[in-house]
Amino acid sequence: MKPKRSPRITCLFVDVGGVLLSDGWDSQARQSAVRAFHLDGPAFEERHHMVFAAYEEGRVSIDFYLDHTVFYQKRAFTRARFKAFIFGQSKAVPGMLGCIAGVKSRHGLKVVVVSNEAQALNAHRIRAFKLGALADIFVSSCIVGLRKPDPAIFRLALGLAQVPARQVLYLEDTPLFVQVARGLGIRGIIHQGLGPTRAALAAAGLD
Repeated sequence: MKPKRSPRITCLFVDVGGVLLSDGWDSQARQSAVRAFHLDGPAFEERHHMVFAAYEEGRVSIDFYLDHTVFYQKRAFTRARFKAFIFGQSKAVPGMLGCIAGVKSRHGLKVVVVSNEAQALNAHRIRAFKLGALADIFVSSCIVGLRKPDPAIFRLALGLAQVPARQVLYLEDTPLFVQVARGLGIRGIIHQGLGPTRAALAAAGLD
């Protein structure tokens, strides 16, 4: 008996931070801000963690976030300067935007971005890195009010994409999120760099 072949992939779910671009506002970026603006690191981190879930789910604005993490006291720098610093932390991961664009074009794939990002940063990254030319659908936490690893965000992405889970391949750098998606029948690749990801895509029939 011939081994059963996996269904053909027709859709890619792709994370942004850590896959296509650098993480937007992770602990490393925040520590850079602490050094650059001479903040009280422990106080900033404590306030960040208390506000961040609401911020990333789009329930509060970047100004609300900054009001309660940075500008709850008088500072020697402006809000505009701090925002510019936040946006400036975003960099393209070398080769990955071209890799996904090439795979999409060659195989006629639908690309769905599934990301945990706050609204202002999400809008900046889509605009600055022209992600709208790559993705067909954005399922961003700040827009849909859901965050990975909640299975509901993957169910929503499947519904918006109108593809069955067995035809989706999910590219993500956080193993837990891949595990949750697999529980819904979505195949996953844990991104560990351009070379390994290209090899994993080829193994899935997306050379």
